[in-house]
Amino acid sequence: MKVIFNQDVRGQGKRGELKEVSDGYARNYLLPRKLASEATPDMLNAFKLKEKAKKAQMEREKAQAEENAKKLDGIIVKISARAGQGGRLFGAITSQEISDALREQHGIEIEKNKIVQSEPIKGFGSFEVKCKLGYEVSGKLTVLVTEKK
Repeated sequence: MKVIFNQDVRGQGKRGELKEVSDGYARNYLLPRKLASEATPDMLNAFKLKEKAKKAQMEREKAQAEENAKKLDGIIVKISARAGQGGRLFGAITSQEISDALREQHGIEIEKNKIVQSEPIKGFGSFEVKCKLGYEVSGKLTVLVTEKK
């Protein structure tokens, strides 16, 4: 019997997956517990439509990530920070600060967890920061740290 899983079932299938299982297992375990639904023609059509919509959504998100990567190329984000003795910063420049400055200065929305710093920015100058935008798309931006007056 073909079923569409409503929930993850360990060792059998994941939510939304279409799979052939034995009739007894489906009738006695999966269907009564509402872990799966029988794959009727109507359910199969709905399943295919959902899969198509999911694929289209992924393509839109990938296109958006590629567009953001192109926008990031050559962008300089300026952040001013207070310094202590010897030109070192109090603390470090965080990914959240970079994300906020990018939104304010250039109108590009990138979440803080997508900004990857190889090492913390603890001094003044120009630093290159990598942004992992998803779908194996990444971009680089330049962060210019200046002293706050």
